[in-house]
Amino acid sequence: MFVIIQKEVRSFLSSFIAYVVMLVFLIATGLFTWVLPDVNVFDMGYANLDTLFNMAPWLFIFLISAITMKSFSEEKKTGTIEIITTRPLSDMQIILGKYFAGLILVLFTILPTLVYFYTIIKLGAPEGNADTGAIMGSYLGLFFLSSCFVAIGLFASVISDNQIVSFIVSMFLCYLFYNLFDLIADFKLLGSLDSIVSSLGINAHYLSISRGVLDSRDLLYFIGFDVVFLYACKLVFGTRKW
Repeated sequence: MFVIIQKEVRSFLSSFIAYVVMLVFLIATGLFTWVLPDVNVFDMGYANLDTLFNMAPWLFIFLISAITMKSFSEEKKTGTIEIITTRPLSDMQIILGKYFAGLILVLFTILPTLVYFYTIIKLGAPEGNADTGAIMGSYLGLFFLSSCFVAIGLFASVISDNQIVSFIVSMFLCYLFYNLFDLIADFKLLGSLDSIVSSLGINAHYLSISRGVLDSRDLLYFIGFDVVFLYACKLVFGTRKW
């Protein structure tokens, strides 16, 4: 499995698109957090990173779909998937290798934003007057959210040998599971069931962790979500005919 992780990370970091995707993410979050009017830290007047954590999930829909789109699609198209499957690795080890590699690449992208965290602490009045618990909770929530998007991206990649199709399917599914349940609940058509519908979406649990409180229900949701999509990947991958 570690061989797969190393291969995926090296392959992605050796491609031009890797740095373009990461740069786009960092520039976009930087502009929203520090530059664009009405939403930047200075105009908000509070030492927090709410803008970053509000925008990051939407950017991750694009970013993670771009990272994962070739995980299986390119291998099937080029025929290298046959080489991988002849190694002494189970289907789940191959999938988990690609999954953890995707998470590592996402972490590479998130890490530079810790500079924003340091800056916020310095900008607080007095210095250090920032809700570090909520900020750390938001980073943890962002990690769990990205784990769901990576699992979705792998599923989208394993069902198609076309990277563009995988990219589009991944973005659609990420958007659906992140925001659609909230939209349905907002119509308030189901009365007391609206809160249950909202809890089916990723966003509700992401917001919960972002408050700085680690709830076991949120952890179970994210772990269960990842398991379901990774198992779906295994089922599709197991029916391969290439």
